[in-house]
Amino acid sequence: MSNRTLLTEFILQGFSDTPRLRGPFFALFLCLFAAALGGNLLIVAAIASSPRLHTPMYFFLVNLSVLDVTCACTVVPKLLDILLAERRSISYGGCMAQMYFLSWSVAGEVLLFTAMAYDRYVAICRPLRYGSLMSPRVCAALAGAVWGISVLGAGVNTCLMTRLSFCGPNVIDHFFCEIPPVLVLSCSSTLVNDVMAVMADIFFAMLNFLLTVVSYGFIISTILKIRTAEGKQRAFSTCSSHLTAVTLYYSTIIYTYLSPGSSYSPGMGKVMAVLYATVSPTLNPLIYSLKNKEVKAALRKVLTLVVKSL
Repeated sequence: MSNRTLLTEFILQGFSDTPRLRGPFFALFLCLFAAALGGNLLIVAAIASSPRLHTPMYFFLVNLSVLDVTCACTVVPKLLDILLAERRSISYGGCMAQMYFLSWSVAGEVLLFTAMAYDRYVAICRPLRYGSLMSPRVCAALAGAVWGISVLGAGVNTCLMTRLSFCGPNVIDHFFCEIPPVLVLSCSSTLVNDVMAVMADIFFAMLNFLLTVVSYGFIISTILKIRTAEGKQRAFSTCSSHLTAVTLYYSTIIYTYLSPGSSYSPGMGKVMAVLYATVSPTLNPLIYSLKNKEVKAALRKVLTLVVKSL
């Protein structure tokens, strides 16, 4: 190793090598980025400005919007730079930073989905104890745990990456720095990283997915016991948005982080990354607002104030 030159930068292969597709892809990702930022910031402003929305469910939705913005801002600007100016290089420090913030946002969203599933479980299955089980103190503790555990997990993974040596090649078969494609470039042993990656996958993905599924098992069982069709519809409408967002998100990250290394496909990995890093942050504000009259009313109020100020 002492006779090898360690890398100081990486080259991102990008999303597409076809020149004529760069313009359409740039326009597409720019629109998705603008929609993700605008939609999530509007959600935060609408909930903050409406006292009726100061409830646990919307408190967690604000946290989700912040994580969505973090994820989009971590990935999309560099992708736009690659598509527009073909600047594919990224420094070693920039790559590690991108990996950290992406791991943080992904882990945070998975944990937050579990907290939101618990909130829906209490609201539907334990409605008489909802005030005590989801008090402001409990909500703050859950949010603190989400942020603290995700920051710690991302920090551990990133620190383990920094202990590796990269001495060539330096081309990352992706459009941003993600653990699976960067790990294969290491010229030192990745055994510890592989073990910790499996442990992180078990905790963040599998365990939280199982808790979410169990929560919705109890929720669906309770809804089916409701006698009136109107009551069933009202109960299901309170959790349908969250269930849609969870399904969309888990279907993408399970392939990226739980598929065996030998079966990992760079092309499919890029498609999955587009879905969870750009499409999901764009769709989440729509998913949580389209069927929610209170959120739509708060959004109209915010938009009216914005228009008047202009």
